[in-house]
Amino acid sequence: MRLALFDLDNTLLGGDSDHAWGDYLCERGILDKVEYKARNDAFYEDYLAGQLDQGAYLEFSLEILAATELAQLDEWHRDFMRDCIEPIILPKALALLEQHRAAGDKLVIITATNRFVTGPIAERLGVDTLLATECEMENGRYTGHSFDVPCFREGKVTRLNRWLEEQRLNLDDSYFYSDSMNDLPLLEEVAHPIVVDPDPKLHEEAKRRGWKEISLRGA
Repeated sequence: MRLALFDLDNTLLGGDSDHAWGDYLCERGILDKVEYKARNDAFYEDYLAGQLDQGAYLEFSLEILAATELAQLDEWHRDFMRDCIEPIILPKALALLEQHRAAGDKLVIITATNRFVTGPIAERLGVDTLLATECEMENGRYTGHSFDVPCFREGKVTRLNRWLEEQRLNLDDSYFYSDSMNDLPLLEEVAHPIVVDPDPKLHEEAKRRGWKEISLRGA
């Protein structure tokens, strides 16, 4: 079975769901609109620059999960999906997913963003398999900590390789779509690396390597 792997943020979506979740919490007055937003923005800039301290970011971003009952989190997430995610779902991305689905490929979203944020998004996009950064739970509540290897940079390769072994699959003739230089380790592993509306560093790297570049933005 051929695999079609997709990054999520700024690839299938016309924005970053992780950063948008923080903005949503601030706009609703759930978290401090000045202090939290400033830190959230700073972490996002570090991510774009390829300098993100993933451990520090997870400690920061998952704290709200531990402080909140699941029912409330689910209510917030439904609003978040409606107000923040639906507007950035790209029609061309849906068409690309359908193209691979029609070809009989196995669709996988592989993202650094945590599973709480991304699980409902993957479901909305019709993708059953999601590899994401994991959120620890105890006694029916989030702890505010991550577990397992974060699905970020080289961690994406680690997590994917483990999943491939469990599923008895391989990367023969596989595709991976991504916008970010942070995904270079996984782009190097697949048969068909395709960059999607890439950041400047990945754009230059793709040109140097002769990788295909596409856009899912616009009409």
